[in-house]
Amino acid sequence: MKANSGKLSYGSAGAGTLNHLSGELFKSLTGITDLPHVPYRGAGPALADVIAGQIPMIIPAMTSQVLAFHRSGKLRLLAITNPTRLVAAPEIPTAVEAGVPGLVSQQALGLFAPAGTPKEIIEQISEANRIAMSDKTYRQSLIDAAVEPLPDWTPDQFHRFMDDEVARWTPLVKSIGVRLD
Repeated sequence: MKANSGKLSYGSAGAGTLNHLSGELFKSLTGITDLPHVPYRGAGPALADVIAGQIPMIIPAMTSQVLAFHRSGKLRLLAITNPTRLVAAPEIPTAVEAGVPGLVSQQALGLFAPAGTPKEIIEQISEANRIAMSDKTYRQSLIDAAVEPLPDWTPDQFHRFMDDEVARWTPLVKSIGVRLD
């Protein structure tokens, strides 16, 4: 990239998405300043354009579809931004392993409830989630979809994770001027 300064750009599923922020984090950690972001209206169009050669690279969320494109040779995954290698694709290095210390970002799937939801209701939802996550077949279906299940997380752990993520990403969001519409 540094040898082709100004000649490359990267696409994402849209401005302000975690994929966009991951690209901006990549730029800030590597000192690459001339790598414009091309926001798409979703991952599908971005994937189609990178496969067709219309854009040189994208930063997509990891899905079974992205993994299938990689395995078929239609897309080349250079690294994942998960803190650890994926169970579904242990051959793909993490971005940290690939030489970009600090390039860690995780898509988080969680169950959310309105503020003020009674603690008993939150615990019922949490228990239902624990039961679902204890099913080996269900966990494997998540892994097959390139999702890393965390079966032992509690609502408090997830809440702390989300608070930490907001604190971690806020300075970058402010520095690039992303605003909610």
